[in-house]
Amino acid sequence: MFTGIVEERGAIRRLEIRGHSGVLTVGCKKVLEGTKIGDSISVNGICLTVTNLYEDAFTADVMAETIRRSSLSGAAAGDPVNLERAMPADGRFGGHIVSGHIDGTGQVVRIRREENAVWFTIGTTPAMMRYIVEKGSICIDGISLTVAAVGEGTFSVSIIPHTMEMTTLAVRKPGSTVNLENDIVGKYVEKLVAAKDEGEGITLDFLQENGF
Repeated sequence: MFTGIVEERGAIRRLEIRGHSGVLTVGCKKVLEGTKIGDSISVNGICLTVTNLYEDAFTADVMAETIRRSSLSGAAAGDPVNLERAMPADGRFGGHIVSGHIDGTGQVVRIRREENAVWFTIGTTPAMMRYIVEKGSICIDGISLTVAAVGEGTFSVSIIPHTMEMTTLAVRKPGSTVNLENDIVGKYVEKLVAAKDEGEGITLDFLQENGF
C-alpha cells in the first residue's frame, strides 16, 4: 500500500518491451535506501516489484495488463517518473489509501496558474469519472491529490509549488497522458451496495439492524 506522497523523481533508463510485456529500469537514489529485491515501489502510481537492484537504479517486470492500463505504453528512456516506496507499518499516513493498481489514464486538457498555485484540468472516460467527486481523493501519476472541481468528462486539481517541484507535473503539458487511480473506498462501497439486488451486501434493513 502507498500514500501518494512522492519521495523522489527518478527517470526511466530503459523500457524493453517483448511482445506485450517487458522490463523497466528506473534510475533513482532515495527510494533505494533500505529496499530489497521483492519490495514494491510505486512508479507513476504503478505498483511494481523490484527484481534487480543497482547502485543507482532498479529493474521491475511489467506485465501486459499494466502496459494496457497505464501510460507506460507510450513511455521512453529519459521520461521522469514519480517514485514512492510501500508504506511501512509504522509510517505516517500523509495522503490517502493508494493501492498502486491503475484504473486507467487521463489527458491533461488545460493548465493555468492562479497566484502560487497551478490548476490542472484532466479529461478521462465516463467509467473513471463515475468515482471522481469534488473534494474527494484522486491519485495522478502516483500523487495523492484533492479533486477541486468536477466537469463534464473532466476534473481539476490545484497544485502547490512544492508538489510541482517534487513531481512530474512540472513537465506535463496539455495532451500529456497521466495514470489515474480512483479512491478505493468508492469502488468497494459500490460493489457492496450493488450486491443488495442479490440479497447480499449493504441494504437499508442491514443499516437499521446494525444501528445506523
